[in-house]
Amino acid sequence: MKKVILATVSLVLGVILLAGCQSSEGSSGKGANKDWPEKLTVVTMPDENNPEAGGKNEAFQKAMSEYIGIPVEQMEGGDYAVGIEAMKNEQLDVLLVSPMSYFQAKQRVDIEPLVTTSSVGAEVYKTVFVTKKDNKEINELKDLKGKNFAFVDPASSSGYMFPKYTLVKELELDPNKVEEPNYFFETVAYSGKHDSSLMGVVKGDYEAAAVAGQVIAMMDKAELVDKDELKVIAETDEIPNPSFVVRKDLPEDLKKKIKEFYLQYEDEKFFEAFYQDKTVRYVEAKESDYDTVKDMIETLGIKGE
Repeated sequence: MKKVILATVSLVLGVILLAGCQSSEGSSGKGANKDWPEKLTVVTMPDENNPEAGGKNEAFQKAMSEYIGIPVEQMEGGDYAVGIEAMKNEQLDVLLVSPMSYFQAKQRVDIEPLVTTSSVGAEVYKTVFVTKKDNKEINELKDLKGKNFAFVDPASSSGYMFPKYTLVKELELDPNKVEEPNYFFETVAYSGKHDSSLMGVVKGDYEAAAVAGQVIAMMDKAELVDKDELKVIAETDEIPNPSFVVRKDLPEDLKKKIKEFYLQYEDEKFFEAFYQDKTVRYVEAKESDYDTVKDMIETLGIKGE
């Protein structure tokens, strides 16, 4: 799912600011135990499925602080690697991670899955392979051979990792050669954004592309594309939604309280604003949610930092 991604505050700057303010705020007391930190630091990221979900919301932050019983600082970051490093250095406590960065984080930090979100709308989170409806040469994955194709970004789960994984598994391609010109595709481009990939297909810049499935409906609704002029030829497995993870070394009663807050939070205005769907809710995240991602990492030979 893709709309215009909001400009993000640098996580590096956020951590610097955090270092300067952590010592000035003490526990607000209510419900807080003496072994709890003086303040809980939560860092969100632009979510490529729901790009506006990473924004700061003061009402949400206040509600969380009142429920837990200590001050909560919620910031927006722009780099998963920096966020993971900050969590490793105990400079933040809760981090929103993508399916891919979940495993990168686990390699560097002792973390636990906290919560994720229910699916936005009726459509589950998948990547689709799309071309123009009048392109009679492309009707299934194997027809992409020799075509000009667009991924989104090598760091994108839905815009690169999952579609590449699907191509490798279904067409028995060499994962190390997929991007090489004239191996399978004639050329491969990285558009940078899901909407850019889709617009590239519409304009004829790419013969086909891999984009998060909900992007088509969203851009059609915004009258940026006409979905009836597009053709979906294949799709990936369902992609886990990004999830919040928590530092494992935090006190057990605090982690329980944090999870309770997310699971009981039901402000429809919040979910409408940040997920474009007032029916979305936070649900418990589990390690098993990411089994497909684990297989993808092994199949593609992806190595952590």
